[in-house]
Amino acid sequence: MLKAFILAGSGKSDPKALIKINGREMILYVLDALKRLDYIEKIAVVGPGEKLSPLLKDSGVLVVEQGPELIDNVMRGLECFSDEDEVLILTSDIPMITPEALDDFVKRAKELNAEFAYPIIPKEDTEKKYPGVKRTYVKVKEGTFTGGNAVLVKVGSAKRCLGKAKEIFLYRKSPLKLAAILGVPIVLKLLLGLVTISEVEKRVYELFGIKARAVISRFPEIGSDVDKESDLELARRVLAREDVP
Repeated sequence: MLKAFILAGSGKSDPKALIKINGREMILYVLDALKRLDYIEKIAVVGPGEKLSPLLKDSGVLVVEQGPELIDNVMRGLECFSDEDEVLILTSDIPMITPEALDDFVKRAKELNAEFAYPIIPKEDTEKKYPGVKRTYVKVKEGTFTGGNAVLVKVGSAKRCLGKAKEIFLYRKSPLKLAAILGVPIVLKLLLGLVTISEVEKRVYELFGIKARAVISRFPEIGSDVDKESDLELARRVLAREDVP
């Protein structure tokens, strides 16, 4: 059995989680997909409690008040569970997510017996399913991928590495400081598209002491977040089709 939590905080008065798509708040689509996995036994949502609690009062989920930063919200979510638990963490802005996409990721991740598993989606799969969609891609030796909006982690391992993760998060817009943390050689190889997935996994272990594995997913839904107006329009079109009997 797994636990799960949804990151729905943004520090803003009107979080993205509450944006309505075809009459329903975006977070409800994510919650519906999660609840259809029969091996998820507890779900928490981290975000602005005053706004989320009325919406989720009859959903059976635990609402946790958000902190000032993303890393704080991750920690608050992890604190809902024991160190021995495995937890599926999702963001609230992937309304096109399906139970099939989540189940595929979870099963592939568990086969790897990793402490931290992260989905990556091939560019060709994303563009085939959602033609014209704009995503941020990274080129590695194995191909060109976009990152997903879910992770499967072992709680105790994730807690231990959050301090270093916060440092990287703070320096994410400072290439020089980030290169100093990650190491210039791997940053250069990453920029040139010469790094391999296994090299990145090894570097993560060196930095955090955590066994991390990338999971190649063929489900673009897991990486299709709503980050701009064009993403919102895409979600409206896709979900409108799915609502048709």
